[in-house]
Amino acid sequence: MRKNRFVAVVLGAFALTTLTQCFTNKKDEGKRLYEQHCQSCHMEDGSGLKGLIPPLAGADFLQTHRDQLPCIVREGMEGPVTVNGVEYNKEMPGIENMREDQITNLLNYIHTNFGNNNERYTMPEVEQLLQACPR
Repeated sequence: MRKNRFVAVVLGAFALTTLTQCFTNKKDEGKRLYEQHCQSCHMEDGSGLKGLIPPLAGADFLQTHRDQLPCIVREGMEGPVTVNGVEYNKEMPGIENMREDQITNLLNYIHTNFGNNNERYTMPEVEQLLQACPR
């Protein structure tokens, strides 16, 4: 009986260790994606570049254009945009090869950092919104 319990404990510990290792590549993926693709323009603190690149920190645009954000990440945007009452008109390149799960993680990072406390996206929501992107 003790041997079975010991085996069960060892197998359980092994399973937990293995399972947590499966998810470590996703841990902080949104932050890594932001640093890789967004930070050079929107800055480390999400403040943007005054007069050129809009802020993400405390940005009203995140809530008022929630349904468009997955498409903006993937396809970029050009033309004037107003964020927190200030107009910006600098082209933003898209990240065409970014997967739906990565877009979800990136947007959730932006939505819950830089002083933002916005509703998080779900994978099905992002997938559905990406299907509606203008091509």
